[in-house]
Amino acid sequence: MTDATPGTPTNAAGSALLREPAHQVSPRAVAMWRMIAVSELVGAVAVLVVVWLLVPSHPWWLVVLVVVVLLPLVAIAIWQPGIRNRIHRWEVTPGAVHTRSGWISTQQRIAPLSRVQTVDTRQGPLMRLYGLAAVTITTASAAGAVEIQGLDADVAARVVAELTEITSADEGDAT
Repeated sequence: MTDATPGTPTNAAGSALLREPAHQVSPRAVAMWRMIAVSELVGAVAVLVVVWLLVPSHPWWLVVLVVVVLLPLVAIAIWQPGIRNRIHRWEVTPGAVHTRSGWISTQQRIAPLSRVQTVDTRQGPLMRLYGLAAVTITTASAAGAVEIQGLDADVAARVVAELTEITSADEGDAT
């Protein structure tokens, strides 16, 4: 006998596997992440140029420093936004909010809607420039709030409305 319902993927022991959240972040989030990575690269280059100009003899270790600092930043600027886009996923179901995030170490969070205390949106200047928003779901959990980043602003508004409707129908106290 297995714990899974028919059609649910199972592992070798027959236990149900956790499926991935259904939705990806907005494609505009990739552009924003790329712009952030490139701006960090430009900042690092500016600092290294200043160091280069302040050290008159240009010792060998300065060249090593430039390579050690710049190569990882270039790699991050090229690959990180696409990798993040493939990994960051989210879903709101009638019973829970499920998120997966991170690109070096990933984190999955499932927050039962019966535990939701507040739902907030955040939209900083850069997010506003790209038409994006983040939704933060605060729960009665020691693990902290669940955040869905990189949503289109209108999708974020719909998610907040949906969560408000679902959680207001529950007469529990979310503790």
